[in-house]
Amino acid sequence: MPLRSPSLPESLLSFEQKGADKVVDIEAAFRKLFEGNPCFLVRAPGRVNLIGEHTDYNDGYVLPMAIDKSIVMAVRPRDDNVVRLFSMNFNQSSSFEIGEDIPRSDDAPWSNYVRGVAKVLFASGYRIKGMDAVIYGDIPIGSGLSSSAAMEVCAATAFEISSGLRIEDIELIRLSQRAENEFVGVRCGIMDQFISRLGRRGHALLIDCRTLSHRYIRMPDIGYEVVVFYTGVKRALSSSEYNTRRAQCEEGVSLISGYLPGIKALRDVGLQDFLELKEKLPPLVAMRCEHVIRENERTLKAAEALEMGDIQLFGRLMVESHESLRDLYEVSSRELDLAVELAMGVEGVLGSRMTGAGFGGCTVTIMRSESVEEFMRKVPEEYRRRTGIEPAVYPFKPEDGARVEKLS
Repeated sequence: MPLRSPSLPESLLSFEQKGADKVVDIEAAFRKLFEGNPCFLVRAPGRVNLIGEHTDYNDGYVLPMAIDKSIVMAVRPRDDNVVRLFSMNFNQSSSFEIGEDIPRSDDAPWSNYVRGVAKVLFASGYRIKGMDAVIYGDIPIGSGLSSSAAMEVCAATAFEISSGLRIEDIELIRLSQRAENEFVGVRCGIMDQFISRLGRRGHALLIDCRTLSHRYIRMPDIGYEVVVFYTGVKRALSSSEYNTRRAQCEEGVSLISGYLPGIKALRDVGLQDFLELKEKLPPLVAMRCEHVIRENERTLKAAEALEMGDIQLFGRLMVESHESLRDLYEVSSRELDLAVELAMGVEGVLGSRMTGAGFGGCTVTIMRSESVEEFMRKVPEEYRRRTGIEPAVYPFKPEDGARVEKLS
């Protein structure tokens, strides 16, 4: 079913405003497209992973925090099974009908995250209803800040509310992950959807990706800042390299299990046991496994360091993580390495590392508050001079996870 209007004027597509102004613009776009007002807004944040990279799909530990950039959907439920969507970022509409055979869209690939969620919810027995929705996101696409998971969690929450359902948090998180794994085709772990749903303001979240047990770790709220540096190089998460790394880890588990019966994932392998078996593995597989095993240890130490207020140790562990991702897992890039190098040259910076799947995207840096001004002045300028690429810098505070705002 086509939308009444295929596009919006530029005045409704400019999103430099913050806070309440953004809500007004989305509501105005909804009225223009669908005649009438939306009933509620759903927001789901992106995330930055502080430490614990490529451990989630190995049943390991991660330490992300939700950020104050998000996907927002203005939603009005329907009484039928038709879903009509409009993306303000792409100035494009897309629609489909809920059922067993929801097709992928090549013309509007952004809609596949919503389509995938609808298909997984329907296949899992949830009787979801159609909806009209306008979508806007200020998470840089391809930056490694998890716009895709935010879209999935936002869509799942919108279907939940529109259909009068109550889906338990962990169930909704798993279903959102399934949408990306099975429909979009990216074999991601569960971290991104987890933190987008369950983030808490002022806290990071230590997640055990096997048991899904988790605990909130308070971030220092005075004297330190977390700054994300976007290299300007987009990374393609669904590229073959990501899935190749996962396959190499699975090969490592298969080979190690011949010596250590009963292990199910790299999370089950202790460092000392691995070092004794390392030479028995193909060199490339051994490198991938060593990163994951050491990264799990680093993540647990980092969470403990935050809890103890030892930010210096936390920073050193971040640097070790980057070096391992660069040398053992080989998912860094020239631009990411340069961004970390420049960050560590600023006085008061305690740690910096690439964050996200790699091959582009962002770094995350923790620094003393008084260092932010110098960082913002020096690092982007030098990075621009040496790469010719325009970066972006975002100081982030830990934010809440997905939330719903009723509208009158």
